[in-house]
Amino acid sequence: MKRGLVLGKFMPLHNGHIALIDFALNRCDELIVLVSASYDEPIAAKQRLEWIEEAYKNNGKVIPRLLIYDEAVLPNTSESLEGVSKLWANYLKEHLPPIDVIFASEAYGAYMGRFLNCEHVIFDEPRKIVPVSATQIRNDPFTFWDFLPDVVKPYYTLKICLYGTESTGKTTLTQRLVEHFNTVAIPEMAREILEHTNKCTEQHLLQIAQLHAGAINEKIKQANKLLFVDTDINITRSYSKFLFNKELIVPEWIETANDFDLYLYLDEDASYVQDGTRLTEADRNKLNESHKQELISRGINYVLIKGNDWEERFKKAVEVVNEFIKQKKR
Repeated sequence: MKRGLVLGKFMPLHNGHIALIDFALNRCDELIVLVSASYDEPIAAKQRLEWIEEAYKNNGKVIPRLLIYDEAVLPNTSESLEGVSKLWANYLKEHLPPIDVIFASEAYGAYMGRFLNCEHVIFDEPRKIVPVSATQIRNDPFTFWDFLPDVVKPYYTLKICLYGTESTGKTTLTQRLVEHFNTVAIPEMAREILEHTNKCTEQHLLQIAQLHAGAINEKIKQANKLLFVDTDINITRSYSKFLFNKELIVPEWIETANDFDLYLYLDEDASYVQDGTRLTEADRNKLNESHKQELISRGINYVLIKGNDWEERFKKAVEVVNEFIKQKKR
């Protein structure tokens, strides 16, 4: 049996890494993909390992492994240095089974092969096949979006939540933003559960929270850089206090799904429309204050979208989103 090794930080995993791993898989019977991570790096080691595991979950030849190392023991350098390679090779001899061939896209592969007493194969060192680096992606993931595997894209997808009381145009604005930015959205889930706000029960609110968070976790896999979400768990909490004067307690996974990058709040100065499912206009406005108090209590900073002109609201929202994306690049 021929055992291969691919060693890297995978910070993040990108299509260049995938090309290297696939190249290696065609030339060995078993491939250890070793994620090396030192302390205080911008992407968690566990996340990087999970990317490898998910990308190759259906390939039994791939053995993902994680190495968290101390830079005082194993130097961290982007240069291919013979002395550094020898230190790493000696360490790997003690912690890995015997390696028959190491695959790399950098010159250190030759040094490592010599010190591991194994064959070495260099793949696409000039990076002509996949012309990208992990540093480029970290600095500007949207520009290099097409170089990301599907398993990594959710990590860099910006989640944008639209807040607002009833009859403020959230549904319509969300759909317009989806079309403008060519992506997907999560609708408000209340209407999937009940027909009228006045018929809501405490159990309904928990069901809404679960359905909504589950949809976020699934739909983000399909998103094109941005995921728009109509309301979040904080609004469901606000309903719980407004309707029942009770705190809504949800599992941690729901909290995690409802972690957003940007919040837009549609003010209540829009024309009220009763579609047969909503509160009265007076209660709608009271609910608006409840929502805002809930967000203040949780330290949520949002951008207020005002006005009775729907087109102006749309243009303002697009402007805010574009400016946010620019800020993320800096």
